[in-house]
Amino acid sequence: MPRPHRRLASTCIGTVTAGLLATGAALAAPEKEQPQGSDIAMGAFLDSGQTGVARIPQLSRWLGGKEIRVGHTYLPGDRWARIDSPDFLEAWAQWRRAKQDRLFVLNVPMQEHNEDHVPDREVARLIRAGAEGEFDHHFEKLAHRLVELGVPDTVIVLGWEMNGATYTHRCAPDPEGWKEYWNRIVNTMRSVPGQEFKFDFAPNRGSDAIGWTKCYPGDDVVDIVGMDSYDQGPGRTFDEMVSQPYGLQQHVDFAKAHGKEISYPEWGLFRHGDNPVYVQRMLKWIEQHQPLYHTITDYCPHGVWQCKQNPRSTKVFRAALAPERPGPVIPTPVVPTPVIPTPVIPTPVIPTPVVPTPSIPTPQIPTPSIPAPEIPVPSPVVPSPQIPVPVPVPSPETPSTSPSPSPVPEPVPVPVPEPVPVPSPAVPSPEVPAPVPVPVPVPVSPEPVEPSPLVPAPEPVPSPAVPSPEAPVDPSTSPSPDPVPVPVPEPSPVLPPVPDPVVPKPEPADPTGNSTEWCVPINFGEWLSKLVGKQSVCVKIDWGKDSGFWPW
Repeated sequence: MPRPHRRLASTCIGTVTAGLLATGAALAAPEKEQPQGSDIAMGAFLDSGQTGVARIPQLSRWLGGKEIRVGHTYLPGDRWARIDSPDFLEAWAQWRRAKQDRLFVLNVPMQEHNEDHVPDREVARLIRAGAEGEFDHHFEKLAHRLVELGVPDTVIVLGWEMNGATYTHRCAPDPEGWKEYWNRIVNTMRSVPGQEFKFDFAPNRGSDAIGWTKCYPGDDVVDIVGMDSYDQGPGRTFDEMVSQPYGLQQHVDFAKAHGKEISYPEWGLFRHGDNPVYVQRMLKWIEQHQPLYHTITDYCPHGVWQCKQNPRSTKVFRAALAPERPGPVIPTPVVPTPVIPTPVIPTPVIPTPVVPTPSIPTPQIPTPSIPAPEIPVPSPVVPSPQIPVPVPVPSPETPSTSPSPSPVPEPVPVPVPEPVPVPSPAVPSPEVPAPVPVPVPVPVSPEPVEPSPLVPAPEPVPSPAVPSPEAPVDPSTSPSPDPVPVPVPEPSPVLPPVPDPVVPKPEPADPTGNSTEWCVPINFGEWLSKLVGKQSVCVKIDWGKDSGFWPW
């Protein structure tokens, strides 16, 4: 809870020291980044103007490289011109834009003459004027300025510690009007294009002039519920600060009930002097409840870095926030792990059930029998020479009245069935019995028969049935008829030799007519004949003189 004269003095000092930034820019450069401590955004109020910006890296080095992620300052509340058009915002905006994870926190008064001890009656009138829109243009102008500087996401702590009795923007003189005025300011600033502001409602810890929950303006115009907590009453111990009405615990519970994040924009030492227990407990509380950010007020009597009158608290603060430096690496002794043999547990053998394979009979498909085509082999047809058969004549004792024998009609040829090509063996000329000499007026002897050349014989042709010769009549008992002339066999034509075709099985040729052997073919049918071949029944008669059948 800084006093008004301290803030005004710090502002003046900031203006005087502005020139130091040009020559002391090296002070602003942080050292090498060190291991991080808590990831909660942390900062400190070091000064309102450019000096405050320049001191941030120095504080970081003092804390052993701890990153300062929160830049916190206040707008002067002495007059409207310094509220809506401050001249030091550019330095803060430049610091904020340097890193994406930084926060710029700006405390904004709701009235001018904010620390001039204005009486309650005047405060009530000013609250009513603000609720009616009399001061809207100041806040609209400030919003445009922040957006132009590139810090549209500024956290605005509007009308801080409104539940106390110090500031002109306090709530107690007219709580309902005050809440209405808060809503008007928030809506005016949110109407500026490009803004992303977050509004932080931050009362003082404890009841103070009025319970701060009676000033809460509503969830739709509040983004963060904060609390300023210094080491002062009500409460002597930290536990009392936690449990008292409107204390630290109620603050956490209220924010959770309204679905809001919490913050601690101001905290530090005060009435109880150098109190390291308070510093230690407050840091532990912050770590436990994880606020969006926290900043310590670092000037006397509240601070721990710039204020040298709190050495014990300074030591605790620095030890708690400085990152832990890695100590020497101590090798871990290697302890051999005893080897415990793993018992071998036999795996039970589970027989696999035998599932019989169904037997599917293969259908018998009959193979079609395709008869081989018979390709007839043409055989050269050679005409068989017609051999005349001598015809027996009547008794030679009867003289012939004719000087020459009468011609005998030639036998009619019988049609021959389909020839079967067979190799014809050499067939000698048929034996012709010599004619019996008979007395004729002019004896005629037959010409010798020349043997036929070896030619393939066609399938034998059955000779026509020749009637048996009549028995000779005894010349002593009957007159002899006219002598019958003996036919003279014509010589067989000489044919050129023909090569014998290869035939599997030759068939015997039928005997020529008028021989001593007669053969009759037997017909077994076409199918059986192909299997057994052509067969015939032959009868042989011996016509020799000694057989008893010779009539002459």
